[in-house]
Amino acid sequence: MLQHGFISYADGLLMQQQAVTGLLENGDAEKLILLEHQPVYTIGRLRDQSSLGDASRLPHPVVETNRGGQATYHGPGQLVGYPILDLRVRGQDLHAHLRWIEDLLINACREFGVEAGRRESLTGVWVHDHKLASIGVGVKKWISMHGFAINITPECLPPFLAITPCGIDGVTMTCLSHEAGREISVSEFADVVVAAFEKKKNAT
Repeated sequence: MLQHGFISYADGLLMQQQAVTGLLENGDAEKLILLEHQPVYTIGRLRDQSSLGDASRLPHPVVETNRGGQATYHGPGQLVGYPILDLRVRGQDLHAHLRWIEDLLINACREFGVEAGRRESLTGVWVHDHKLASIGVGVKKWISMHGFAINITPECLPPFLAITPCGIDGVTMTCLSHEAGREISVSEFADVVVAAFEKKKNAT
């Protein structure tokens, strides 16, 4: 279910940590946290953070976090999803987990008439050579956290121009509304992702 209102990155991280602890210690069910973040740039804990450019000149705060990957942006008009899954029963394979998330989003995009896909050696979801969704994950005792950010409305695109998204020079970001040729709301896409998640989770 989509969390209403714009959630700070810190609060989103706390939601994840509580869900991970609940699954590990209390046997809580696997879940998908869906939300929109307040504007923020994030980057993994990497020595090379050049994808941020001059961080002091960015229009929004920067948070270093414990996911894989280079710089990205989160903000209104983008659906952020944090799948909290038990990878101990899913092969303990991070690469397979990344592909699982890509498949989830590709299938959801198809419901809106958008044929999204992968690009060889580049994690994420693409429409031709335009990037639609970024993916970066982490694990704690093989419980997954972090996840995906998929651009839904045009409002979320301009802040990407201030960075090198995911460290890929020359990448052009796109959004689902552009690719579908009609307005799509974040909540509308979230409903489809929830259904796709439950179907895919129960099939594996």
